[in-house]
Amino acid sequence: MKRILTLCLFVSQFTYAQKYMTKTGSIDFTSKAPLETIEGKNKAVASLLNTESGSLDFVVNIKSFVFEKQLLQEHFNENYLESNTYPKATFKGKIEQHEKINFTKNGEYNVQTSGSLTIHGITKQVKQAGKLIVKDGKINLQSNFPILLNDYKIAIPNAVKDKISKEVKVNVNCVLDPLK
Repeated sequence: MKRILTLCLFVSQFTYAQKYMTKTGSIDFTSKAPLETIEGKNKAVASLLNTESGSLDFVVNIKSFVFEKQLLQEHFNENYLESNTYPKATFKGKIEQHEKINFTKNGEYNVQTSGSLTIHGITKQVKQAGKLIVKDGKINLQSNFPILLNDYKIAIPNAVKDKISKEVKVNVNCVLDPLK
């Protein structure tokens, strides 16, 4: 009986060691338009990675984006992302060919993810390149990619069309710790 209990504890520790998470990841975006550059920063991104299956999830609270000007933050939440109606953006997907990554040894890997990205209530299937860095038992996920606002039905009023780009650049940087 003691052996079975020891084996169960070992297996449960091994299973938890396969999952990494953060609640303090970072996603920033930049909109460069002819008359203005707008940047939003979010340092409260949640992410979960299962190294055994390669599944990768992100949850972003839209109201957690911070802007240099308070008025921009209000317009972002009320007029563009409508954060009371659509409070979160999510990605549910997978790291392709995750089995080729040694998650227990320091190293850098170019990775491809695929999955469902939901913003403003619209879900799109996406594929995105990124970098996965294993260092000292932690996993750092990095990616840069563009998002077309029209793809997610985020309308830009004509009055501000020269201040807001139709395409925003997104930068993801999340350091995940082993789930214990």
